[in-house]
Amino acid sequence: MKPKINLLGICCIALVLLIGLTGYGEDAVEEDAETAETADTPVSPPDGMVLIPAGEFDMGSNDAEARKNEQPVRTVYVDAFYMDETEVTNAQYKAFLLENPQWQKGRVHAPFADNSYLYLWNGNNYPNGKGNHPVTYVSWYAAMAYAEWADKRLPTEAEWEYAARGGLKGKKYPNGNTITARDANFNHDGRHSNATETTPVSKYPANGYQLYDMAGNVWEWCLDEYDAEFYSTFPTNSVARNPLSGARSIEWILNNYTNDNLNRVVRGGSWYSPASLVRVANRYNDTPMYTHPLRYIGFRCVRAVQ
Repeated sequence: MKPKINLLGICCIALVLLIGLTGYGEDAVEEDAETAETADTPVSPPDGMVLIPAGEFDMGSNDAEARKNEQPVRTVYVDAFYMDETEVTNAQYKAFLLENPQWQKGRVHAPFADNSYLYLWNGNNYPNGKGNHPVTYVSWYAAMAYAEWADKRLPTEAEWEYAARGGLKGKKYPNGNTITARDANFNHDGRHSNATETTPVSKYPANGYQLYDMAGNVWEWCLDEYDAEFYSTFPTNSVARNPLSGARSIEWILNNYTNDNLNRVVRGGSWYSPASLVRVANRYNDTPMYTHPLRYIGFRCVRAVQ
């Protein structure tokens, strides 16, 4: 005798299994979507920093004011990173000094800064009323030490120029092809009479990436070793990705900076600089212990996007 098949029971079981599997599938899809969204969306920028999106740009310049070390123009790709909205201020640098007495004025080891280090400071005190001005007369070594303390680093030269351009293509300055006394703190009349010192950070308009003082106020140290012919080393038939001059890797520089005595890149010009020196493509360099008053060098930091 053949067993009887309970069709109603089988249908009920199948229906339960189908509902369970369908629900599981929907949950899995939702979870996968959330995971993908989280992976593709950078976390909010740290306080005081802005997200600089990944992208390509033409590094260098071919205009009439371009110098030989700005050529040939090369297409460069940089990964996304965070950058300080402003140059590091006196108040921020003082916080670093109080926790790191070996970098205080009068205590720094001779190889890491010249005699002009923190030239305008009185011990650990910056000039009255200048807490929101950029720190200046700092060496590359000191800037590297501050960045390490802040869990950041100095920008590469490519990162700096990409960020300074603010998303504009082929322009001379952070906000276009012209620059006036309303745009930045620089020597606009050639006689050094328009400004006599630094100004508070963020006093002038930000560029397209919401970065302040990418032209003028103080020069800014970069991570790279200076190479006048650096751009000639870039590939000619492809895009250079995250180029770095003179070192095996960023990590190598960060781990060995106190033993490195090669000239480093400075960018952006200062309040003392004419318009030709505050162009985004302009490149200059100094020895890493240099803090001499006539150069007015400060810095800002970056952090990788995880």
